[in-house]
Amino acid sequence: MKKYILIISVVIFIVLFFIIFRFGGEDSWIKNKKGIYIKHGNPSKTPDYVKEQQDAIICAIDLYEKNKEKNITFSSQCLGTCGNFAVDIVHAPKTEKDNLIENQCKEYNEKKVNHFIELDKDSNIIQVV
Repeated sequence: MKKYILIISVVIFIVLFFIIFRFGGEDSWIKNKKGIYIKHGNPSKTPDYVKEQQDAIICAIDLYEKNKEKNITFSSQCLGTCGNFAVDIVHAPKTEKDNLIENQCKEYNEKKVNHFIELDKDSNIIQVV
């Protein structure tokens, strides 16, 4: 009986090791503490969801720069959307003012986009969700 339990345990361990190595190993994309996808190891390709986020971040910074050129004073406000992401300016650290619905992008609140990027008034990324 103990022999069968040992054999079953070894088989389960080997299967789990293979699954972790094959699908969740060192060569993948993970989110950092701000929610930005970063390489973990050396992944062979960039998934579409990572490309979508990368493009949205580039777009968000561009949107910020275009508004800055118009001499807009940044506070807690919506800058617009980039693909499936709303772009909000928030305080760093965040305040209750940032949570007011009038200071958030209506496209996100109305579920027209599924994600958001929060920038501070100097275009630093606070978080990506």
